Amino acid sequence: MYEKLIAVNDYWTADGIGNQVMDASSRFFGGIADPETGVAWPSHTGTVTVMTQWACALVAPDSRYYHGIELLKRLELSVLFMLRAQHEDGTISPGWTNMHSPPDTAFVVVGLAQALELLDRHGWEPLDRVRADLRLFLERTAPALLTGGCHTPNHRWVLSAALGFLFRLTGSPELKARAEQWLAEGMDCTPDGEWTERSNGIYNGVSDVMLAHAADLLDRPELLEPVRRNLRMMAYLIHPDGEVVTDYSGRQDFGHTHDMASYLLVSKLMTHRDRDPLFAALAELAGQSLHHPGAAPNHTLLGCLLRPELLETAVAPGELPVEYRVVLNGGFPRERHLASMADAGHGGRIYHSRLHPEFGAPVARERAGRSSATVMTETQSFFALRHGAARLLAVRIGSNFEPGFVRMNALETFEDGYRLHGTESKGYYGPVPADKLPATAGEDVSPWYLLPHHLREATHLQENRVDVELTRRDDGWRLRVHCRMPDPVLTQLTFVFGVDGTLKGGGLESAEASAEKSAGRPSAARSQFWTKGKIRYAVGGDWIEVDGGAHEHKARTLRNAPLPPDCQTLIVNLLTPYDRTFDIRLSQSDQRGGSSR
Repeated sequence: MYEKLIAVNDYWTADGIGNQVMDASSRFFGGIADPETGVAWPSHTGTVTVMTQWACALVAPDSRYYHGIELLKRLELSVLFMLRAQHEDGTISPGWTNMHSPPDTAFVVVGLAQALELLDRHGWEPLDRVRADLRLFLERTAPALLTGGCHTPNHRWVLSAALGFLFRLTGSPELKARAEQWLAEGMDCTPDGEWTERSNGIYNGVSDVMLAHAADLLDRPELLEPVRRNLRMMAYLIHPDGEVVTDYSGRQDFGHTHDMASYLLVSKLMTHRDRDPLFAALAELAGQSLHHPGAAPNHTLLGCLLRPELLETAVAPGELPVEYRVVLNGGFPRERHLASMADAGHGGRIYHSRLHPEFGAPVARERAGRSSATVMTETQSFFALRHGAARLLAVRIGSNFEPGFVRMNALETFEDGYRLHGTESKGYYGPVPADKLPATAGEDVSPWYLLPHHLREATHLQENRVDVELTRRDDGWRLRVHCRMPDPVLTQLTFVFGVDGTLKGGGLESAEASAEKSAGRPSAARSQFWTKGKIRYAVGGDWIEVDGGAHEHKARTLRNAPLPPDCQTLIVNLLTPYDRTFDIRLSQSDQRGGSSR
């Protein structure tokens, strides 16, 4: 593993050298230009990540850049760039959003504090200037972290870790006290290991590694318990090819490809602490996936150089589960927590963030052979299926009742599958009571936004319930969707496939073509109406075949239920009431089996 970490870090060290801004007249002089924008950002994923790579390369004897004077000069320039980019209040602005951002500054602190610690341990005198400038940058962040706030749930743990690093650097008790304020809010992790943001590709791992840092820095070993739970949960959220399940994420990893590499450092830390073979197996898989050292706060080589014991074998890796059926958060009392939301006093409003009411929603996972299925609630899609290289990325229901996707609210298991349902409510609102009207109601102009809309009485409340049944079969799955709404409501059931395969079969009509015929524009055929019959999606020798189809109206898309880009989508147009069954067959029958948990 050590050899791979060095080789990967050296590769990206060279890449960073090629992207450093060396024009002394540029405002970004010394920073590392982002390849996508051409701008150097002082962020933990931008310039600071490259700085941690360079720090490791300079002090690791097996790196080809070890004690390289040219690289040292470049590192000196990058630290000066960070000092220029640092605001008077001690913060940085990452560039894409979040100006003068305490949490983004905290991400930077966690990375650079570890880099400084590594350089301090290495007694090479030419590093003195870098060490002094890094310490200056870090000390200047303290006022912002002592007073600054956050946006998202994971930011609290990033700030706690950063405050812990600054506490170790300066010894100031105020820094530790501020961290304790954040930690006093309690851990937002379910008993099955799900963090608020349900972000298996990015932010679950961020919470894990930041709390691992905080537990060590603040002498709070109890902070590792939710980390353990999340790592154990992740064992059930990996597809056969090593890809992480992101189909229900509440953050930007939703629907994107991620692997386990970002869990490598925390898995190694927990392996050595607990001597747990499962954590060792996760670390082994993460190491196999590694193609980048990691962002600055979660840089694996940096962590291992600071803790050389992580490169030793603490315990033999166990076996990760490969045959299973499991429901995550099935026993979590989510309804009780939601019912208490009114007592929180925020009125359902939160600024520059989200409340994430989907926290703790149940998710079912099945895996057997080369097949992997996810059944989800409280997200746009309710079903996703992988079979070898063939990917059914999502099955979604859109409706014009409450325009947008119908989210499944509940999941129930039965012997051969799952029942889900989603309920939407929509009504109308009466006049504001006369004694509650503001003074502006009697003036020449009465703005709508000054009326107390929360005091209106609801009238004619309507409800739309969609039921789904997913039944496991020897050759795949059977999907039944039904809705009893008597009035005609435009509905779309969409099957979303990857772009790397081919769709063939009868009953297909390009949705783009039908919308563009009159304009005479050619169709890309990325979305197609599926009117009837069987359709096969194939990638090489792997295929997923669906049987069903319907075309009860002509709408190409529904409001607030857009078709995804860079995918192939089959559109089934339905009108309420409906009761439709679709058979999903796989190219080989290895999808059955597995133990239940």
